[in-house]
Amino acid sequence: MTASTRVPQEERTRLMRARLLDATVELLVERGFAGTSTTLVSQRAGVSRGAQLHHFPTKNDLVVAAVAHVTEARGAALEQAAARIADGAGRTRRVLGMLADHVTSPVFTAALELWVAARTDPPLLAAVGPLEQRIGRELHQRTVELLHADESRAGVRELLQATLDLVRGLGLAATLSDDTRRRDRILDEWAEVLDRELALTQSHEPTESHEHQETA
Repeated sequence: MTASTRVPQEERTRLMRARLLDATVELLVERGFAGTSTTLVSQRAGVSRGAQLHHFPTKNDLVVAAVAHVTEARGAALEQAAARIADGAGRTRRVLGMLADHVTSPVFTAALELWVAARTDPPLLAAVGPLEQRIGRELHQRTVELLHADESRAGVRELLQATLDLVRGLGLAATLSDDTRRRDRILDEWAEVLDRELALTQSHEPTESHEHQETA
């Protein structure tokens, strides 16, 4: 096979895999983990069952790859959104709003379906666990950078972890009902807490920094 024929085939394969992964995320959001099947995914993606099974032999292979695929895309979008956040008054609140948008996206809903299913499925947990740990570390580091936080100072790391726990909790609540006004009020108050507490740490001597081992 020549390069001129191989490249188009590789591109077709890439596009087919992308259709399968996008269809999987859509079904996880619409039907949940239990209602998502490889048959439904292949039908939604317009891909033959044989081709799908060639690339993703099991449902677990498919759903983990799908969430990883869309999370990568969401991470790129998060990076772009972060670059647009202006410095100055209100920056902390803008950062919190961006994080809240991140965890109220369809990707978060799909990932949540995996977390719940993995609780009682050891093979799925073995696949999902490392992915969630990596995502958690990356999101934590992004938050450190956005808030210009110094984690060598006592309590700062815990404060940022509490922030991420808060926005994830709000994301979980959003899967049950749209309570945007309540979420906005909570983020308004927490932004004031963060600004105050992070300012207070500037008056304390730095302590030995912790290794970044916290995850999702």
